[in-house]
Amino acid sequence: MAIPTIKSTYSLDPQTVRDLERLARQYGTSKSDVLRRAVQALAAREATPETQGLLALEALQKRIGLSAAQAEAWASEVHSERAQMDRGRADD
Repeated sequence: MAIPTIKSTYSLDPQTVRDLERLARQYGTSKSDVLRRAVQALAAREATPETQGLLALEALQKRIGLSAAQAEAWASEVHSERAQMDRGRADD
């Protein structure tokens, strides 16, 4: 499955470009991937307590190869189960 991307243009100072190129070579990846990793790392570091759980869940889903469709199906199943449990408690 292809990952959707958006092409963007940014202005960077020469030292940042050299660092970006060096990191891309060091990690054997593209400059875009280095930028993506840097932004994700900073976003995770500065995440609020409310978003940290969601970031952890997304990282786990990515690590185990769970597709967006599988994650959505699982969430729907859990939602249905919880609704059934709530209805059962209301009957008590």
